[in-house]
Order: sequence, then structure tokens, then C-alpha cells
Amino acid sequence: MAITVGIAGITGKFARLVVNHLLKETEVQIRGFCRNANKLPEETRTRPNITIIEGEATDVDKLRQFAQGCDVVVCCYMGDDNLMIDGQKLLIDACEVENVVRYVASDYSLDFTKLEYGRHPTKDPSKHIKEYLETKKTIKGVHILIGAFMETFWSSYFGVFDAKECTLSFYGSGHEVWESTTYDTAAHYTAAVAMDPGATGVLHFLGDRKSIHQIADELEQVYGKRPRLEHRGSLEELYTTMQAIARKDPANVYAYMALFYQYYCTNGQTYLKQELDNPRYPQVSPVTFKAFMQSHNLETLNEEYQTVGTGV
Repeated sequence: MAITVGIAGITGKFARLVVNHLLKETEVQIRGFCRNANKLPEETRTRPNITIIEGEATDVDKLRQFAQGCDVVVCCYMGDDNLMIDGQKLLIDACEVENVVRYVASDYSLDFTKLEYGRHPTKDPSKHIKEYLETKKTIKGVHILIGAFMETFWSSYFGVFDAKECTLSFYGSGHEVWESTTYDTAAHYTAAVAMDPGATGVLHFLGDRKSIHQIADELEQVYGKRPRLEHRGSLEELYTTMQAIARKDPANVYAYMALFYQYYCTNGQTYLKQELDNPRYPQVSPVTFKAFMQSHNLETLNEEYQTVGTGV
């Protein structure tokens, strides 16, 4: 029996990876929602089992048209709080009216369920949406947690790795564990969840768990070059710094977001559960830190997040 999967925000880089994995299934119909279908490669948008609905995230009629006939909707929205909260609520409402039984929220991150509101501002929308889904009687929420995206971990913006200087920076002791998953591994798990009618609730998937010291050891093994470890201070000092920057200019999220992720990824508060849900889908082979390094050049690790979903 074919399953119809809706992908909201189908032109995004993560969504494209989810679609790539879904297309490997023999009995799947895909309904995509986006503002401009031309952003998708022609060979994707013209496939016979893919239907694209164009519209704005605020267009209720278009949202209902998109959701109609879907067994599950996977939200891949990425944007400001208006989109991530109000936009998702409109989408959930459309799914409810059109009798969609499962909704995969746009989470794909650390375990935000362990945080109080305001602790990690960019995760507050996920908390709002989880609570909103819990008020629904006919649609079940699905929340996929994966730690930090591995491509982002290596990016210049994140502030941990400097490819030019071959430096790994850290706060704390350096023995704190980083939990990380590549975009493609996360997308593969998301596609598997979409195809599994019994998958509901909060699910924990992970590519790898390693400390900065362990990552440094593996980097030397892969590239034959020992990275310099730069200690930037304690986790308490990181907390003070990120809070001060956020208070100074709360609207400038990009000025402090990476620091918030560094803090909450390593202070132990938002770790995924030890017994992961990975074994539920043995067809997915998670990419580890070492495997990721083995498949990329040292000089371009900072840039890998830019090519996610592009096929480059």
C-alpha cells in the first residue's frame, strides 16, 4: 500500500535530502509545498510520483490543498519565529482538517524538551509546536532529535573549527561530549520515520558522540595533522558571554546563536537518551565524525554546510 508523504518547505536543503531518500522507496507518493517550485531541480519536480503545491505559509487554502490526501506531513520549514510558530500552527491546523494522522515537526536538533522557555531562544518555537500538537486529538506529533548537524559543527560560523589554522576551540574541560549527525543521516532517518505509520512521539537518532579531545585524535588519524586545541574558558564563562551578547541586541540572533548551541550541546542538559532509536531502522548507516572526515578534505571542512542538498 502506497504512503503519501507531504514535505512542507520542499525546496530547502534538508527537505531535498529527505526527498532523495523517499524516492528510493517503491511505494511512495510525495506532495511538496513551497513558494517557488522552480527552485527544485527539474528532474525532481517532474517525477510522476511528486506533486508540488505552490503557496505562502499563510495561505490556508493552499495549505489544505497541500495536506489533502497525505498520510504524514514532514515540516522542513526554516526561518524566524513567525514561520516556525505561527506558520507551523497554520500547517498543523490544515493537516487536522484534511485528516492527516501524523505531523513531523521542524525540530532536528538537540533535546529541547529538557529546556525551559528562554534558555535557548531559537529552540522556543519547537517547544511551542510540541505543546500545540499535544492539544490535537486526531493528529499525532513526531519530533526527531539528532544533536547538532555535523556540517554545522565544522562550519566557520559555529566557531569550533578553524580549517586555515587547523584549530579546535572549546569551553569546559574538552572532555564534554558532542552529539552530532550529518544532514544526510538525519534525512535518511526522517524518511524512514515518514514511511513508518507507527512512528510517533519523540525519537532520538544520532550519528556519533565524541569529545573535542577524541575528535582531535581522529582528525590526526585521518589527515595526519594534529590540530591545535584552544581552550577559551569554562562553561560558566561561555554562559556569561552568550547571555551578555544576547541582552545587548536580542534581535541579532546570529550574533549569539552559535554560542548558545556550543553551551547547550556540551553542558549535558540537552543530551539525547543513551538508548537511541537508531536500531529501529537498521537500513540507515549513521555517519560518524571519523567517517565524515574521511569523505571530505581538511581544507574544506568549514564549507561543507554550504553544499548540503545541492548534490555538489
